Amino acid sequence: MPSRREQIEMSPEEVSAFILTRKTMILTSLGKDGFPHPMPMWFDVDVAGHVYFATYAKSQKVKNIQRDDKVSLLCETGTEYAQLKAVYIKATAEIIQDVELAIDVLARAGMGDEVKKLDPAAAKTVRDAIRPRAEKRVVIKCTPVKTISWDHAKLGGVY
Repeated sequence: MPSRREQIEMSPEEVSAFILTRKTMILTSLGKDGFPHPMPMWFDVDVAGHVYFATYAKSQKVKNIQRDDKVSLLCETGTEYAQLKAVYIKATAEIIQDVELAIDVLARAGMGDEVKKLDPAAAKTVRDAIRPRAEKRVVIKCTPVKTISWDHAKLGGVY
């Protein structure tokens, strides 16, 4: 008989599908005082599973990552025990200074796949509107090291 942990674990496909339904992910870096620094962030994910955030270059999370590249990421939902569902990712983070990539991340994080459906003129308009904000930002690229997930609905109400 599978363990309780095995019963609630999501498959890689379920993890991907769940993350794609979320708009916000908690990015936690480690502050210089040793305390976790959790921040809700809009995000984008590529086909290889890297998670991207765009943030101000001078933000505390960037300073934290420059000091220690280990981060944790969390997407969750549920208001009752039987509904709890989450994906927790341990990752290494890299700071990338690239305005075009920041524009891409800001657009996809804000508009999702809808941005890919825009005609060239509309896409240019969106990119031009985002550019002034992107010029002040960097991209945090997170490479997953370990993913842990749970979906309590799989227990069928039996705890």
